[in-house]
Amino acid sequence: MNAPTIESEVRSYSRNWPVVFDQARGSRMITRDGRSFLDFFAGASALNYGHNHPVLKRALLDYLGQDGVVHSLDMLTEAKNAFLAEFAARVLAPRHLDYRVQFPGPTGTNSVEAALKLARKVTGRQTVVAFTGAFHGMSLGSLAVTGNATKRGGAGLPLGHTWRLPYDGFAGGAVNGLTLLDTMLDDSSSGQDLPAAVIVETVQGEGGVNPASAAWLVELAELCARRGILLIVDDIQMGCGRTGPFFSFESAGITPDIVCLSKSISGYGLPMALTLFRPELDVWQPGEHNGTFRGNNAAFVTAAAALKEFWADSTLEKQTEERGALFEERLGDLAERHAGHVVTWRGRGLVWGLEFREPETARRVADEAFARGLLTETSGSRDEVIKLLPPLTTPDDELAEGLDILTDSVAAAVAH
Repeated sequence: MNAPTIESEVRSYSRNWPVVFDQARGSRMITRDGRSFLDFFAGASALNYGHNHPVLKRALLDYLGQDGVVHSLDMLTEAKNAFLAEFAARVLAPRHLDYRVQFPGPTGTNSVEAALKLARKVTGRQTVVAFTGAFHGMSLGSLAVTGNATKRGGAGLPLGHTWRLPYDGFAGGAVNGLTLLDTMLDDSSSGQDLPAAVIVETVQGEGGVNPASAAWLVELAELCARRGILLIVDDIQMGCGRTGPFFSFESAGITPDIVCLSKSISGYGLPMALTLFRPELDVWQPGEHNGTFRGNNAAFVTAAAALKEFWADSTLEKQTEERGALFEERLGDLAERHAGHVVTWRGRGLVWGLEFREPETARRVADEAFARGLLTETSGSRDEVIKLLPPLTTPDDELAEGLDILTDSVAAAVAH
């Protein structure tokens, strides 16, 4: 029986990429009939270090070969201890970050749910401020702070306790959400109570690759500190080096109260998530928030190996920032060449978006790219943005090859 015959209609990526993938190495995925695709999707940024990186694969195979513990809930294991030691030494200490580490479950939405639950527990308040264009996950708490109407519509019940505000640049920058928030909190007749937390992505991925400015993020952090509101940064897609630094908020010089990590924290595409928070916020009772798969030791092994391999110094960070300049230049040229169809381009590090006037054009570009051997997806409120997320380890010649394919694909799509 063919899988599509019995698989649910909820499937999505397999509809746009109707091939059977069999192998993957580095920045390429190979179908069962031997066709090679450059991957500028990278598991929605779950594969920042590419497919089957040899150093990470060797660490995993060695661990499994010696019958290492794979499943352990939150028991102590050598793999877990090794990861925590590496994370403290290579991520937290160099950035002078004092965070407790919680393993909330295997996925990003688990991290967000833990963050929201903790913020409400600490403050005793219920409302969370979220932004237009936000995406935070598909479970009910995460959906409540997600903006996309289609995704929210799948909940099947009202999604409340959220105060939605304009993100940086919303309505062409004509509406300042932070001024609105501050002013309404000053007015006892505004009808808005003091929220427990604000949750924000420094670069909105699913929302259409919308980077917030450093000045806006600083203003937000200062507002939260002044008002006694906890600041949660959802770094699930933009963390682990996607924008250059390990954390996407580093470039703004802010320190969130709570940070959500997942996707590439395992380094190998294995399920793993973290919720980080200031020590004084660690008010959980034992087992108060838990999950069967919060102890994925295989992921701990590859995560520790990834930290050793890529975060011992600033080489990867600098390389990502340099490559970001290449993307900015190439996409700018492409946008200028097709100004009648392209609205703008934007991004940071190695996450970039090319926005089209019509969503149909973006869909055609993605389809043309697939036909030419490049995997890329659409995003934005109308799926009007081509989103580019190549592995951070992609060689320069493959980055150039992917951008060349994109250039040809845009030309073909607009000529349609």
